[in-house]
Amino acid sequence: MSDTDILTAPLEATTPLSPEVLACPHAFNARLRREAPVYRCPHTGIVFVSDYEHVRDVAKHHEVFSNRFGQAMRSEGDVDPRILEAQKEGYPAVDTMLTQDPPVHRRYRGMVNQAFTARRVATLEPYIESLCHQLIDGFVDAGRCEFVADFAERVPMTVIADQLGVPLSDYELFKTWSDAFVAQLSRMATPDEELEAVKLIVEYQKYFAAKLEERRSDPRDDIISDIVHARFENERPLDVPEMLSIIQQLLVAGNETTTHCIAEGVLLLIRNPDQHALIKADPSLIENFTEEVLRLASPTANMWRVATQEANIGEVAVPTGGMVQIRFASANRDESVFADPDRLDVTRANAKSNLAFGHGVHMCIGASLARKELNVAFRVLLERLDDFALDCPESDLVYPPNVLLRGLARLPVRFNARTSAV
Repeated sequence: MSDTDILTAPLEATTPLSPEVLACPHAFNARLRREAPVYRCPHTGIVFVSDYEHVRDVAKHHEVFSNRFGQAMRSEGDVDPRILEAQKEGYPAVDTMLTQDPPVHRRYRGMVNQAFTARRVATLEPYIESLCHQLIDGFVDAGRCEFVADFAERVPMTVIADQLGVPLSDYELFKTWSDAFVAQLSRMATPDEELEAVKLIVEYQKYFAAKLEERRSDPRDDIISDIVHARFENERPLDVPEMLSIIQQLLVAGNETTTHCIAEGVLLLIRNPDQHALIKADPSLIENFTEEVLRLASPTANMWRVATQEANIGEVAVPTGGMVQIRFASANRDESVFADPDRLDVTRANAKSNLAFGHGVHMCIGASLARKELNVAFRVLLERLDDFALDCPESDLVYPPNVLLRGLARLPVRFNARTSAV
């Protein structure tokens, strides 16, 4: 179905989960907000929530709209027997932070909260700044780079690997494993691609299970040691599958979403030279620019919920066990909350009202770290580089379809080195 058909045909002619919508959702999301902000898809039975008020309300009420969707996702449809066989080589999947609810959710989150406090994150600023300069030094003389691979993904992946306490020499492994988890989340992988992702995830499990065992006898100042030796409210220690689940979430959430925001931020500067000029004239606008990037990029575009009881969202009834998708990317462009919502406005007064990190008890645990990485990355980039321009046709920019996450695959750019700081 063409883009024109998606926007003009009856809503029921497609589904919000179609690859075409997932790759470029904004126009379709705007249509949903106008015509059916709470929409039961006749093809899937899923209720899609697109406007700010209802997305925020569903996210807030975890007791009615549960995050325990993990089992439903794992049991969906027939599973390729090759995948079941490959999974036997690793550890079983368990529900921890993202796919749990209070009070159990609080226990798991409490194991790693300390690593993401504002005070701890503030101490990382010099390290993040040094890393950004080091990465720019590697490509500045060329006057061009593939920005995602050369900078955007390396900042958050390096930071989270360092915080976990694993050697940066294994960077390529971490990236490969993170990509495998994203492939699973995409719900778009072919059977062969899903099988390959499972095999890579088993590799990840074996690698980090060995690191966990090392930290039992040789604890260090890192998140892996914190998890191994944590005793939250004097309860039992976590078992290996639980610890692997937590590390997996930190590895992916601490990497993919920030990567996509850094890349989208530079693309927004390229497309909005007037806003770039405002930031150059007043660097204090960088923090608000970060909030606008979070709002417009919304790298966690959508998230699942499952109804624990019969409930209503607006005028739409949801049965017990019914699947709900809250669409953060749509809520962040809701015209009733954000004036001229598709426009980058670095002076927007309510930019920080965005829901990019979620809302309620499941608000992203790494939000403060992500904001720090984004603020520092944008500041250093604007200090060092100027005159950003695409180094490829616009048509080459691709957002791989993914049910939950959204971000650029590549961003080739040209630039000039700045001769003086901002």
